[in-house]
Amino acid sequence: MMLHVATAPLWRTIPQPPAVQVLVVAAGLVLIAAELWWFLGPRGRGVTAGEDGQGVQEISITVQGGYTPSRLHVKAGRPVRLRFHRTDPSGCVAQVIFPDFQRSLDLPLGATTSIDLPPCRPGVYPFHCGMNMVRGSLEVE
Repeated sequence: MMLHVATAPLWRTIPQPPAVQVLVVAAGLVLIAAELWWFLGPRGRGVTAGEDGQGVQEISITVQGGYTPSRLHVKAGRPVRLRFHRTDPSGCVAQVIFPDFQRSLDLPLGATTSIDLPPCRPGVYPFHCGMNMVRGSLEVE
């Protein structure tokens, strides 16, 4: 025979005034909007590529918690060389992927590595880390 003993719940609900409930919901929505802006929003005006003596457009990018700069401006119809210098030890940024070009590049820590992209038509070509959390864009004009 089992004896059933009634126990009180481990917690109790304390009703909050409607003003507090509205304040908590509003603060939550503001924090969600700020997080979306931080991860998906624009990252400044960007940088325009310079050219070397052979007509190749070059931009150097630092990889530290993101891509700096993350918006790259180049001219259409000319080859592009992007130089990535990784100082961030996070495994997330150990690779950069250019899906539109079907190219990727491993980024060793503390080193500068380059990727050459062919001349392309005007448009915006996104790139991202191996986990698709850190993003940038190649804007061809």
